[in-house]
Amino acid sequence: MIRTIIVDDEPLAIEGLEVRLRAFQDIEVVATCPNGRKAIEFTRKRKPDLMFLDIQMPGFDGFDVIRSLVGDFMPLVVFVTAFDQYALKAFEAHTLDYLLKPVDPNLLKRTVQHARNAIQQRRIIQQNAKLVALIEGMEDPPKVILSAILEEPGAVRDVFEHHLNIKDRGRITRVDVTEIDYIEAAGDYMCIHTPGKTHILRATMKEMDKRLDPKMFQRVHRSAIVNLERVRELVSHTNGEYFLTLEGGGQVKVSRSYKTVIGRFL
Repeated sequence: MIRTIIVDDEPLAIEGLEVRLRAFQDIEVVATCPNGRKAIEFTRKRKPDLMFLDIQMPGFDGFDVIRSLVGDFMPLVVFVTAFDQYALKAFEAHTLDYLLKPVDPNLLKRTVQHARNAIQQRRIIQQNAKLVALIEGMEDPPKVILSAILEEPGAVRDVFEHHLNIKDRGRITRVDVTEIDYIEAAGDYMCIHTPGKTHILRATMKEMDKRLDPKMFQRVHRSAIVNLERVRELVSHTNGEYFLTLEGGGQVKVSRSYKTVIGRFL
């Protein structure tokens, strides 16, 4: 069960969200809190998995709750509010999701699935951390097993991004990663190429490598990452170089240092 709390100063808003959450058998609402202070107190004592948090509340608002829990136990947070101007600040706070009142059932379903995935990954990480601690405490730990646990792909890795939030002049565009053809570096920025449009994101190649699933995205050049599922054509040149043609029409060179990627298409 996903132990969930709802934080809102409006009783009708709490009641409405509780009713909608009853549709999900694995969601257990363990508490409702009428203000931020109660939410902080409950979270520190009971450590819920998931928090639906209103932003605009008297006294401690939603952002105050987040700031107060930094360095303490932090559940997954979904902001729920009637004011969409808070979206940018919400995503900067690295919340799981952001829902507008009245909550759309379809969007809530998507959010709950995101929560399931993130909580499952968190539990896997915690279980492996305990196992590693146990093995390290043994007089003669089986190093091969310990190494396998630490290096197992996905075992201790964070959940990979399903969307990239592109911020531009007070607006946020959510780009589904499956729609990305390729990403190229431009100084301190990334050019995210999708069919018919290029988005600009402030990040580094190293950060993008960590955020994107390596089963789908591969570095093919010092400054280029390609969505392998969007590769339409592989073209070889007389000098031994290769170029990838993407669904959106873009073409990316595969540098000699990353030619092992070519094997995935042969």
